[in-house]
Amino acid sequence: MSTLNRLVLWNIDHTLVDVGRITREAYAEAFQATVGRSLLRLAPTPGRTESEIVFETLAFNDVVTTDDHLPPFIDALTRAFAARRAGLREHGRVLAGAREAVDALARTPGVVQSVLTGSVRANAVLKVTELELAGYLDLDAGGYEDGVYSKAALLELARSRAGDRHGVAFPERATVYIADSPRDVQAARIAGSPIIAVATGSATEAELRAAGADAVLPTLADTAAVMNAVGALTGS
Repeated sequence: MSTLNRLVLWNIDHTLVDVGRITREAYAEAFQATVGRSLLRLAPTPGRTESEIVFETLAFNDVVTTDDHLPPFIDALTRAFAARRAGLREHGRVLAGAREAVDALARTPGVVQSVLTGSVRANAVLKVTELELAGYLDLDAGGYEDGVYSKAALLELARSRAGDRHGVAFPERATVYIADSPRDVQAARIAGSPIIAVATGSATEAELRAAGADAVLPTLADTAAVMNAVGALTGS
């Protein structure tokens, strides 16, 4: 049996999957439920945690915000996503090469895969479950929005969780993050872990390189390129 020595953390939205339609619908419903009027403008989502998106969305829609706004909004957002389970299957999609990449890594000796996402856990799990990616991922080892931590702190938390679950230490340099936004690159830099950036979100390859990504890919469609980047960055 191979010794576990590498941890791969996946961003979800715009890296593995596109569920933008459902996200917009869920935010609109949650806004209506908590504010009592229609949502006019949703804040940018790439690289942000759910709490950042909520507070910016409230501000963009002229709501004077306090910390008391967050818990009911997140609760309403979680309910709105759960109500759209079938919609995730119908309108969501796995991005090109994502399934092949997680499958190849799942069959690679020594690798544990999980997620590092700005979504709250219930919504994150729903996305990867309904789009049939959950079986490749150790979701109990992931980092999820919880209203307190930055993505950099969540990366450290995910490393610790994965180590505790599997009884091994995953050093910073043996933990690679795969994501799609400059903000994700910044989080990885702060946490001291390498990052593979894919230009499947709103950022270009040039923008991801300028942000400091260790490797940049246009998409995940070239499985060999993904595997080679993971191996090069984790020293295997």
